[in-house]
Amino acid sequence: MDNQLYIKDVVTLTYDETKCTGCGMCAIVCPHRVFKLVNNKASIVNRDKCMECGACVINCSENAIFVKKGVGCAAAVINGLLNNTEASCGCGCSSN
Repeated sequence: MDNQLYIKDVVTLTYDETKCTGCGMCAIVCPHRVFKLVNNKASIVNRDKCMECGACVINCSENAIFVKKGVGCAAAVINGLLNNTEASCGCGCSSN
């Protein structure tokens, strides 16, 4: 799943570096490793890898990250699990 990209240039992920305290939680919880720490601040490695699950937002105590969760791959995987069907986001991730 590490090399999977979401659809290019459509992800809702935004990040305000001025609010970041460098705790690193976003990098720890992100399943696609969208974030990494650079000089004690979070940095977005590749926005297009974001599946918009919202884990980074939930774990950012400084409200430095925003993403409209429940869209994209995360929604496709969840819907696939709920409906017992395959994920249909097109990035190649799977609900199985």
